[in-house]
Amino acid sequence: MPTKNSLLEDSGIKLAQTATSLSDAVDQVGRTLLDVGAVDAEYLPAMHERERSVSTFIGEGVAIPHGTDEARKYVRRTSLVVLQFPEGVDWGGNDVRMCVGIAANGNEQVGILSSLARVLMDAELAAQLREAKDAETVIRILQSTNEESDQ
Repeated sequence: MPTKNSLLEDSGIKLAQTATSLSDAVDQVGRTLLDVGAVDAEYLPAMHERERSVSTFIGEGVAIPHGTDEARKYVRRTSLVVLQFPEGVDWGGNDVRMCVGIAANGNEQVGILSSLARVLMDAELAAQLREAKDAETVIRILQSTNEESDQ
């Protein structure tokens, strides 16, 4: 999964954020992907399009906003961003506390989703991720699942 110098950087982790709606949260995730240089601006509307076609809520208080397959042409480099919303966001009737934004080329999102699923299957790790107080904790949790799968 991510390492500090690859898919997930400190600048792509924003803790203690607030969002007025699902749409606002998706906008914030998209802008963060844009700010870290992972996508072109054209990717952002495709994130809303994806959300309209299928919810990106995956359980344990986590959503994974990302663009449509057609929008991959706007991905500059595969990257993750993590935004934490401690007060929660109503995600179509589900309470989301953390968004993991994904910009991926080709089929790279499959490995990303697999590693993220390992975190979310462990309720304690999922809680630690949702409640992280610093970027280092987020990176450590996401890296630990990848290192375990490599053994």
